[in-house]
Amino acid sequence: MEKPPLFGIRHLQALLLFFNITVVYVSRLNVSVAIVAMTNANTTNPNFQEFDWNEQQKSYVLSSFYWGYVLTQFPGGYLSRRFGAKITILVATFASAVCSCITPAGVHLGGWPVFCVIRLLQGLFQGVIFPAIHDHLAKWSPLHERNLLGALSLSGTDSGTVVALASSGLIASSSLGWPGISYVSASLCFAWCAVWLVFAADNAPSSKFITPQECKYIETSLERNDDFHKQRIPVPWRAIFTSVPFLAFLVGRCAEAWGFTTLQSQIPSYMNGVLNMEIKKNGLFSALPYLTMWLSLYVYLVIANLLTRRNILSLTAMRKTINTISLWIPALLLIGIGFLDSSQTTLAIVLMTLNVGINGGSTIGSTLNSIDLAPNHAGILMGLSNTIVNIVPILSPLLVGVIVTDNHNRTQWQIIFAIAAVIFFLGNLFYIIWGTSETQPWNSVDFHQDKDAEKTVCKQVTLGKAVEHLENVQNEKKEEIGNKSSSVESTRL
Repeated sequence: MEKPPLFGIRHLQALLLFFNITVVYVSRLNVSVAIVAMTNANTTNPNFQEFDWNEQQKSYVLSSFYWGYVLTQFPGGYLSRRFGAKITILVATFASAVCSCITPAGVHLGGWPVFCVIRLLQGLFQGVIFPAIHDHLAKWSPLHERNLLGALSLSGTDSGTVVALASSGLIASSSLGWPGISYVSASLCFAWCAVWLVFAADNAPSSKFITPQECKYIETSLERNDDFHKQRIPVPWRAIFTSVPFLAFLVGRCAEAWGFTTLQSQIPSYMNGVLNMEIKKNGLFSALPYLTMWLSLYVYLVIANLLTRRNILSLTAMRKTINTISLWIPALLLIGIGFLDSSQTTLAIVLMTLNVGINGGSTIGSTLNSIDLAPNHAGILMGLSNTIVNIVPILSPLLVGVIVTDNHNRTQWQIIFAIAAVIFFLGNLFYIIWGTSETQPWNSVDFHQDKDAEKTVCKQVTLGKAVEHLENVQNEKKEEIGNKSSSVESTRL
């Protein structure tokens, strides 16, 4: 087989996914900076309306996105299977952009309750994106390039976080004010939709730009026959829900999500309240940890490929090792951050940067594990796991709203960071004990047929044993009757 191009359409798909995650994350996360500007106009552009919202109301705004986001994770996997990842991601991103466009007008008209409704709608649309992305990756990633293409695509989360946190403060301080944050976000999403519409394809055979060599390379690597993409593979629900490796993957992701979203949504408020940093510097320094995370992911990627290609570690051992580094070290750093105050701003920034940067390996350590377990059901697994995992971003801001009644109180923030550290530790411990990267039997296209065949064989074996038992009983009775007859005959004689 001829070698595929060094940079092919499979890489282009991963690059498009990277930019998609970047733009939707910008529209998702800019609210953490925007809400500070909207409630404290003197730190940005005082020419725009300021809102008198308390901490609890702000926590509702921060978490409302995830109220909708969690509801469409599960349908997202189905929509991708039914209509294809291309149209699913396109519609979701376009609708998310529309929500960003109407945010400033909606907030002016209805305040924080309308803001919550718009964020909820945006969450509903964005909820289908990640299951579709994982489904898309599973169809485009040859086995030996799964880490590369997966990490390249999913590093868009770090890119989007950096862009959102770094630019939002600057935009809010400019002549555009805090409404400009929403308008810029929408523009980025609309531009991406146009590019995706031209170059995206649901799978290699359906791409009009791919070479025959690359198409054959992808499909052969994934052991797919010519009519694979036309097949409807039944979802083995019972096998999935009773799979210990899948449950371990789920627990590990929930733990990672709690610690990550605690920092992600609360860093601007923590820096503004405890460290007394201005919004403009706040946004830039809030982005610094995620810039480190973005770059560290590529370092982890190089290490992961080195360990697996040279057979130093198995895929399972590599994922567990990287995930342990990514969660347990940040658990210790979180506790340390809680003891710092405004006189130790530099040290706080260094620790937060290290914390989030080291945590970057969790993408390779656990997130890609769903594709390992069952490539044919990657979208469904991601939809299921994200439904549960994204309950976490709903709960963590609400918990902050309950515990942190005074944004300047360091002790209250220490409790928040300590809770996140404990969850980091215990979740990864569960993943270490029961997780694996071995492809599961229920990934097989013929899994249901095999199970039906097993049941038929079992029934046949059971029926055969029953007939055999009945014959044995009948023979025993015949022998018993024969013995009795012989006994009677002997007595007569």
